[in-house]
Amino acid sequence: MPEETAVYTHGHHESVLRSHTWRTAANSAAYLLGSLKPHMRILDIGCGPGTITADLAELVPDGHVTGVDHAPGILDQARATAAGRGLTNVDFAVADVHALEYPDDSFCVVHAHQVLQHVGDPVQALREMYRVTKPGGFVAVRDSDYAAMTWYPRSPGMDDWLDLYRRVARANGGEPDAGRRLKSWALTAGFEDITASAGTWCYSTAEERAWWSGLWADRTVASAYAARAVEGGHAGVERLDAIAAAWREWGRQEDAWFAVLHGELLSRKRTP
Repeated sequence: MPEETAVYTHGHHESVLRSHTWRTAANSAAYLLGSLKPHMRILDIGCGPGTITADLAELVPDGHVTGVDHAPGILDQARATAAGRGLTNVDFAVADVHALEYPDDSFCVVHAHQVLQHVGDPVQALREMYRVTKPGGFVAVRDSDYAAMTWYPRSPGMDDWLDLYRRVARANGGEPDAGRRLKSWALTAGFEDITASAGTWCYSTAEERAWWSGLWADRTVASAYAARAVEGGHAGVERLDAIAAAWREWGRQEDAWFAVLHGELLSRKRTP
């Protein structure tokens, strides 16, 4: 089986986890929730700090959720998240989505949120997700699409951020505009029963603007993404500082608005 070749662009700096721990099943997996049943066994790929994983475990009280991530260090936080909510039907493990160490037909649902944009071979990843899904079960994936992100007021500094981020992500082996490609990747992987949809996050209130602009300003100068931008020759420190300042200036505008578009895909595995 192929192994992961891409480098995770964001890393797990506090500014990244500030965003990841905000995510819930309601705001990040609503397209899947209507298909869940209390008895289901779920594999949550790229679980990160485990907030979505814990929500899924609460939604399948008679079932079980396994959260996996390629980065071992983040799993301690995921375990703490689950323990803090008193959940006993969840466990966590290290895994590579390109080569999952689970038998065929193991899970009722295999879910991945913001994962395929960061992997070296998303089609192989989808094939592995399909393989470990039970007949009649679901593969569920959701990824943002950076080129489709939009905001107001316009800002040359934030235009520069988008251009730089997409170049760094691709240099790391990923595809930042993954959302629009999910259906195509699934068809290439051999999926047949596909429901493709879209969802959004939107930041407009004073609190939302401060949170979103602040985490991206900090991420631009202090995270693994910042280090990779510099080490890869994509940007110098002065350019990163200017982009961070542009984020903070945007966040102070009373009329500021930012929307993140996501591609979503739900596919049912055919029964023999």
